Amino acid sequence: MNLYSKLPETPGVYIMKDGAGKILYIGKAVNLRRRVSSYFTRPHDTRIERLVREIKKIDFKRTDTGIEALILESELIKKHQPPFNIKEKDDKSFLYVGITAERFPRILLIRGKDAGEEKGFREIHGPFTSASSIREALRIIRKIFPYATHPEPAKPRTRPCFDYQIGLCPGTCIGAISKKDYLKNIRNIKLFFGGGKEQIIKNLEREMKAASRALDFERAGELKRQLFALQHIQDVALIKEDPVSPLIRLSPGRRPSLSLLRGNTGSAVRIEGYDISNISGTSAVGSMVVFSNNEPDKKEYRKFKIKTVLQPDDFGMLREVLERRLKNDWPLPDLFLIDGGQGQVSSVRGILDKAGIKIPIVGIVKGPERKRNDIVGKIPKFTDLQTLIKVRDEAHRFAITYHKKVRSRAFMN
Repeated sequence: MNLYSKLPETPGVYIMKDGAGKILYIGKAVNLRRRVSSYFTRPHDTRIERLVREIKKIDFKRTDTGIEALILESELIKKHQPPFNIKEKDDKSFLYVGITAERFPRILLIRGKDAGEEKGFREIHGPFTSASSIREALRIIRKIFPYATHPEPAKPRTRPCFDYQIGLCPGTCIGAISKKDYLKNIRNIKLFFGGGKEQIIKNLEREMKAASRALDFERAGELKRQLFALQHIQDVALIKEDPVSPLIRLSPGRRPSLSLLRGNTGSAVRIEGYDISNISGTSAVGSMVVFSNNEPDKKEYRKFKIKTVLQPDDFGMLREVLERRLKNDWPLPDLFLIDGGQGQVSSVRGILDKAGIKIPIVGIVKGPERKRNDIVGKIPKFTDLQTLIKVRDEAHRFAITYHKKVRSRAFMN
């Protein structure tokens, strides 16, 4: 009998141990049996093969949802520090969830390098090794228990923030929620991160009955919505189901390679090139082209129709494209190549910093009279200027082609 045949096909955390019972690796899954079986039934690199050879027992902890698996995994890794997991001291770009110590506490993502230095936080949870997963988890949680990410204004504003308009902020900016009700949301979120979902459900049920008895049907309806949402979380896509590539702890003084920091197992160098195309802000699109080992990889190309920026703003459009790109489960590149100067490069750097991603960025901008190419940033050793010019030109061509198509559709309508 194999080590995974008795694992349930449910969300949870798996704990791999050696013959002496020492924990080797801790991982999360939305389907424990399928995820763990991939270690033994698919080809892997030498690091995973080494792990598999040492596994003699696999324990598991079942959870109701992928979000709870994500949180439990983080807690167990922090507690046991398995040798085949990345430890927070090895990569300071991991994300933590911080709850501020304000009158209306905010919930913010902070990078690992700042987590030990940040003041003014009442609680800090993490580390979370997957930026996209914890961001998606917070998005789901915030829909159930809205919270503010902006400071409380000195006096209520006349216009609410955008998050309030889409139901993510309860309205601390306009005085739409009392401190008492706001703190209930924060308390429930703290309970959730502490593994107390069942206690939250009991609290909501008790409050809902009390509100009904008091004929406060609006409050009872809101509590019923929260209760239903909590009991029917749809987060199957939260945890990626591709084979895991755990990273071995780095030895002191060893400089990690980019592929090791990101968990890439392939040897091909991947460069992603980006460009924005629009006419005075209309029919705006973005392009992403990919070069693997300095050659176009057209099956990896992606195009983006700009949705949130309605005026001429190349920086804002580029930020939207990068934010949408990072939400997808695509391999991270070894280099981001941007058609633009320092402003565009800084915009992209801001997006990557927020996501806790450390990858080189290079910008190419036409020099005076458009007769030369000025470089912003340092060209990595694995590529050269001529290749980057090809990537830039291809991103520009791909963007223009898509822009013409979108503009033509708009004209026809």
